[in-house]
Amino acid sequence: MTSRDAILSRIRSKLSATPGADDVRHAAVQAHIAAHALSPRPQAPIDGVASFRERALKLASTCDHVAAMSDVPAAVRRYLLEHALPLTAVCWPELAQLDWTGAGIQAEARAARGTDAVGITGAYCAIAETGTLAMLSGAGTPGSVSLVPETHIALVEAARVVAGMEDVWTLLRAEHGGLPRAVNFISGPSRTADIEQTVTLGAHGPARVHIVLVG
Repeated sequence: MTSRDAILSRIRSKLSATPGADDVRHAAVQAHIAAHALSPRPQAPIDGVASFRERALKLASTCDHVAAMSDVPAAVRRYLLEHALPLTAVCWPELAQLDWTGAGIQAEARAARGTDAVGITGAYCAIAETGTLAMLSGAGTPGSVSLVPETHIALVEAARVVAGMEDVWTLLRAEHGGLPRAVNFISGPSRTADIEQTVTLGAHGPARVHIVLVG
């Protein structure tokens, strides 16, 4: 028995849990979620990608749109050159297969470090209602890549734009069954107004968020 098992076993004994009780409780929670009526939703129509782009721009993100994932490296290069940013970046391991070298970009597939200026990620999905990116943590999707570098470039498949936040959880349950260690919601660049009520970008995260819609 590992230390973790020993701790959980002691907790179960204090709760007077019987073998199989966890499965029963889990099934009860899942049944409650499935039977629970949805909360009221906004009545205004939401036009998927167009609404997402409009709201993302209002949050001080910038947006580009390409036809296919193979077009992404060239689009990222254009953005980096336009903003006089280095042609070096850290990216999610699952994006390593893109032709970064052919676009003149040196992209390392790993978690981000404090010295990385540009981070390139995908997104689990995006929320049209708020212009928000939904990110799941995992071995191939380290959260540091979207949180540490000053510039965050996010690749979003148009087919993964959902109407509202409720749809993110519905999709997550359908595709994953359970939750990952972390779900991060990113709504534009990091900002704060703690000092003299003046909005400052990049105070505790990326100062730039650039979204490349794909498809």
